[in-house]
Amino acid sequence: MNGAEREFTVEEARAMIPEVREHAAEIVRLRADLAELTLDLRVRGTSERGGIPEVKATEARLDEEIAWFTERGIEVKGLTPFLIDFPSVLDGRSVRLCWLEGDTELAWYHRTDLGFAGRRPLP
Repeated sequence: MNGAEREFTVEEARAMIPEVREHAAEIVRLRADLAELTLDLRVRGTSERGGIPEVKATEARLDEEIAWFTERGIEVKGLTPFLIDFPSVLDGRSVRLCWLEGDTELAWYHRTDLGFAGRRPLP
């Protein structure tokens, strides 16, 4: 099944949140490591975290973590902050169930045609 075709019920998406939070925490850690590593290399030419091989390895791990989401039909909308959407339908309308880094639960949605600016609490 193509990931873009998947639609989640609110219950299905909420059931995934513990795993989502685990993978999101790893993305946040990798994102910070990569930011620190690349800044140190650019400014000082050296980093306690390593060099170019470590940059490439961290980027590869970040790609693997992002793929965990996309392989399940979850849309990754942003990395800083980490933002994902679960395609869904509420009251016959196409929506995205929206989870943002730091959220403890899935509690928001927005119409597909509005995006994040139309974010509302789930009924």
